[in-house]
Amino acid sequence: METFIGVMKALSDPNRVKILKMLQERNLCVCEMRAALGVAQPTVSKHLKILENAGLVNSSKEGLWVNYHIANGTSSPFAATMLGNLRHWLETDPEIYRIKQALPSLCREKLCGKLSVPPHAESSKVCRNSPNQVEGRQGRF
Repeated sequence: METFIGVMKALSDPNRVKILKMLQERNLCVCEMRAALGVAQPTVSKHLKILENAGLVNSSKEGLWVNYHIANGTSSPFAATMLGNLRHWLETDPEIYRIKQALPSLCREKLCGKLSVPPHAESSKVCRNSPNQVEGRQGRF
């Protein structure tokens, strides 16, 4: 029962649900999520820890960044079921729609300050993350 309650508590916060909906689109770093949600970095990190503990999110280190992605669902049948259902839920919610529309314009290199980008440079040539980035996904989701 503890695992079930952990998953349900993790999904009880609107920002955590928004994080999961963003991660359904592509892998993201904390800076990108912070910018999309408009909250402080420690707040995003706290939400991610709760989602990780519930088996809903995983992370992997890639160079300077820690990338977060939807878990594959193998750690818990409750997490797997909720992740599968969440794929189809809230697609018409205005806030979810706004955040998903903003994702392609987020440039981790600019947001995280780990690369100086000339103001006239095209972000598509400087930013590694593309709107179609969905690497690292496994499982049913």
